[in-house]
Amino acid sequence: MKIKTSHLILETDTPLREGADKLRGFIGRKYPEFLTLHHHIKGTQYLYTYPKVQYMVLEGTPSILGVDEGANILQEISDSLDELQLGKNSYHVEQKVIYKREVDIKPGKTTQYKFITPWLSLNSENYQKFNKMREWRDKKYFLNKILAGNILSMSKGLGIIVNRQLDVHTHLNKDWVKFKGIEVLGFTGEFRVNFKIPDFFGLGKGVSQGFGTVTEVKDVNYGDL
Repeated sequence: MKIKTSHLILETDTPLREGADKLRGFIGRKYPEFLTLHHHIKGTQYLYTYPKVQYMVLEGTPSILGVDEGANILQEISDSLDELQLGKNSYHVEQKVIYKREVDIKPGKTTQYKFITPWLSLNSENYQKFNKMREWRDKKYFLNKILAGNILSMSKGLGIIVNRQLDVHTHLNKDWVKFKGIEVLGFTGEFRVNFKIPDFFGLGKGVSQGFGTVTEVKDVNYGDL
């Protein structure tokens, strides 16, 4: 299934000090008429679905991925994004680059990926289960199942039917990160799966805030997974 995407990269006068959550908050407030940008409906109500707009700050460079209708919205607002006001800091956007693509998201040949931002895989219930496991191989199997579920959830959110069992293998490292002001356990590392995931798509919790961002590994080493 072909899905339209736009990936907007903003080159600012100085590198961003803030994270993707601040970037998302600024964009959401600037364009409140676009629900897809922020997912807030009214007051404390929130739209729970796979985010069609995903914010990232990679090595100080802000970028935004728009998927499906999110791609159209991103193209619409990109011309007016000349200044970023993130808390007390203001950044001038000196250059904008937008990559427009149609991507495939579907079961396919086994491909190796890496998390370029920490993957938040565990909710409070799963964290308790994970902590009670003594053997790393049991924890690894547990994480493999969660990752397969994340891929299926992404697919469902994009209207993609997956009629094949996913075979996931991981090589992960623990990485404690702040999420919504709380320190939570995340994971970095690599995985392989018989599924096509486009570069810069996110998996797991906090996808709209830049967590769980995936890119394909070109120089593949299957021996360690």
